[in-house]
Amino acid sequence: MSSRPQFRDRPWFVALSRRFDPLRGYEIRPARSRAGLIAQFGVVALIAAVLSSVFVMPGFLGVGQTAAAASSAFEALPSNLEIQPFAQNTTVYAKKGGADVPIASFYAQNRQDVGWKDVAQTVKDATVAAEDPRFYSEGAVDLLGTVRGALSTVSGSSVQGGSSITQQYVKNVEVERCDALTDAKKLQACYTDAAGVTLQRKVQEMRYAVGLEKKYTKEQILLGYLNVVGFGGTVYGIEAAAHYYFNTTAAQLSLPQAATLVAILNNPANLRIDEPNNKDNGAADGYKATKERRDYVLDRMAINHKITAADRDAAKKTPVQPVITPTTSGCAAASQYNAAFFCDYVRDVVLNDPAYGATADDRWATLNRGGLKIYTTLNLDLQAVAQQSLSAYIPPSMAGIDLGASNVSMELGTGRIVTMVENRAFNNTDQPQDGTTAVNYNTDEAYGGSQGFQTGSTFKAFDLAAWLEAGNSLYDTINATQHDFPTSEFTNSCADINGPDWPVTNDEGSASRLSVMAATAESVNTAFAKMGTKVDLCSILNAAKALGVHPASSSNPLTSVPSMILGVNYLSPLTMATAYAGIANNGTVCTPVAIDKVVNADGSQHKVSPTTCTQGLQPNIAAGVTYALQGVMRGGGTAASANPYDGTPIMGKTGTTDDSLQNWLVTSTSKVSTATWVGNVSGATPLRSLDFNGVGGGDVKFSVAKPILEAIDGLYGGDAFTKPTNAVLYGDQVTIPDVFGKTPDEAQSLLAGLGLDVTVDQTPVDSAQPAGTAAGTDPAAGSSVNKGSSVTVQISNGQSATIPGGLIGQSESAAKAALAAAGFTNVSVKKPDAGGGNGNGNGGGNGKDASSLTVKAVDPAEGTPARKDQAIVLTLG
Repeated sequence: MSSRPQFRDRPWFVALSRRFDPLRGYEIRPARSRAGLIAQFGVVALIAAVLSSVFVMPGFLGVGQTAAAASSAFEALPSNLEIQPFAQNTTVYAKKGGADVPIASFYAQNRQDVGWKDVAQTVKDATVAAEDPRFYSEGAVDLLGTVRGALSTVSGSSVQGGSSITQQYVKNVEVERCDALTDAKKLQACYTDAAGVTLQRKVQEMRYAVGLEKKYTKEQILLGYLNVVGFGGTVYGIEAAAHYYFNTTAAQLSLPQAATLVAILNNPANLRIDEPNNKDNGAADGYKATKERRDYVLDRMAINHKITAADRDAAKKTPVQPVITPTTSGCAAASQYNAAFFCDYVRDVVLNDPAYGATADDRWATLNRGGLKIYTTLNLDLQAVAQQSLSAYIPPSMAGIDLGASNVSMELGTGRIVTMVENRAFNNTDQPQDGTTAVNYNTDEAYGGSQGFQTGSTFKAFDLAAWLEAGNSLYDTINATQHDFPTSEFTNSCADINGPDWPVTNDEGSASRLSVMAATAESVNTAFAKMGTKVDLCSILNAAKALGVHPASSSNPLTSVPSMILGVNYLSPLTMATAYAGIANNGTVCTPVAIDKVVNADGSQHKVSPTTCTQGLQPNIAAGVTYALQGVMRGGGTAASANPYDGTPIMGKTGTTDDSLQNWLVTSTSKVSTATWVGNVSGATPLRSLDFNGVGGGDVKFSVAKPILEAIDGLYGGDAFTKPTNAVLYGDQVTIPDVFGKTPDEAQSLLAGLGLDVTVDQTPVDSAQPAGTAAGTDPAAGSSVNKGSSVTVQISNGQSATIPGGLIGQSESAAKAALAAAGFTNVSVKKPDAGGGNGNGNGGGNGKDASSLTVKAVDPAEGTPARKDQAIVLTLG
């Protein structure tokens, strides 16, 4: 036995449903003729009949098949309107005095949702009285208002409110859903569907309204409406409107203020009160149009017994006086805290982090519509010190140079960025001004637009790491006299480095032979270039990469040519601060983070990408690099003048590129690292040719950094660094043997066999050894040096001999013969005066004749090495 067909499947219902198809797309527009007006009136009458059958007398008309069909068709429409969270302001916070302070907001729509108790009762009463007096007593649909509005539209009269608050809520929710779209075509189609004047849309709106009232209370619907509705421009929701128009909260709105805001809802574009020069509704006429609507709202409140007549009259006498208080969207507002560039960095972090959305559009929507509370790592107290110190010396602009400067600080072990400042003011508008920029000099191109800067000798920290990883030590002796380095002297296992010789000069220090410790403290370029010939250049680059070093821009990839040793790669200050923090943290490097916590609009926790910590260097290697860099900050070191000398151990390295175009100081304690940069954003003006508030351009980085370091140490303090092992400090000790008289090859082979770095100096030196043989070494034979240290073999010119002994007491002829036998060719004799005798008349002095005189003194003395042609004086007596 076949089952009975369902009601809506019956042929008569299907046929009737088809008869309604033309109405589903019917657009209610003002008629252009009397005949058209009559026709449209008929349509409206039909709509009213259908709606009456559905909403007013379904039981009475339920016996009629037409009404039953209409009712069933209505019930078949989708009823579950999904209400997504409304677009709300995202607020960014930083710490000031230990408290969270809002520094900036982001929004597509200026909105802050509030609860029922956070909205003044006058607002609720005014909304219901003016917009839907039967809200609490009727169903979801204001049938009479809907038909009245439709008739008004048909006749071409002015637009009248034709929907219940629930219906208006539905419409605003649908429009809000459209605002979340980023595709222009989809956005327009969505708007047409959500707000178009068609019968189908109106009926669907009613169906959604009925569904909402089955799911939510009247209070929830009214509150939702007040939180979503627009008040003109980008101001949405009662809380944002109260702040924007009257600099108060929704809970504190006065009766006149509440009535004014509800008045704006009637026509936000025309009744907004933030356009004082508007000729139709501006300050000159007391915002006449808005006041008229406001007074209407007050009348409706009195009629509905929400206020007394006296309250109404008093409120009407109150002029419309807005107190416009804009909430700036974006990071410009953070400028008051010197934090605009940091704020912009946070923005870029969110827009690049998949934690905030799978696509770029999703992440934009999360930031600008998500209502997040973003709690950042920035310390505004330290930030103020950093900005003040930087600005005290480096102006926003200077004639003759495209001047830039920045400072960034981050915690060790957490990666938390605590300061980020630069010399220029933040300006991301399309109207550039002198002394302003949108480029964040502290960060990479993807997070602020900078392509980075050459780092100079601050890169030597990575040279040291590779040096120690290769088994060398800090007290190895380096021959720093070489200034021209053929490419053939270098090894690079990861790149082709063929090219011309590399000329190296010493910008900040010089020496002929010195330890790695001294070369680091004095920043001797030729010493580090020489060290570079003893390691794989690839190992230097790899050490840097292991500490988080990466190019600031893809347009300037990392290079590992020999000049890399002295810092030619373009890096950001934040990258250098990160790397030095890793070194000081026993080799554990942590990626920088700017966000501590994010709270969603509903109070739940949003996922935050944490710092990622990895072991970039072995702890003992990191301890060795840190130990060497401490010497830079002490007396005799290139950065000693930046040391606060407050008892906090500190390490660091200076950096000055060719012609002092870029100047750096990167430091770290056991708690916080910093990177300070001053230089040319573009162009090539030597900083050493400039003066900054009485300080030379080459040294101004120290003056900038010192107060910042003092403030950081005052807050964080610091512990002693880990001490490196003796092997890192001194390596294996070797005693230099005696190579006198050996051939150069024999001497070099002997010394190299001991693990020493041997250089043969081809310039002959005075020596008693046969010409062309080894005259000695530097350091001298018997000295203890580290394995791997540099030793120079000196070649004899054969022009030196030792003055023989036994000359004293010999006769003149015997002494001369002995000196001649030793190779000396320039001997003179000094005899007593002829009258110096005892009066015996023989003229021999002291009573002696010449044949009896003997040698009393030799100059130079017996046993003294001397050139063979050196004058030797024999004194007789």
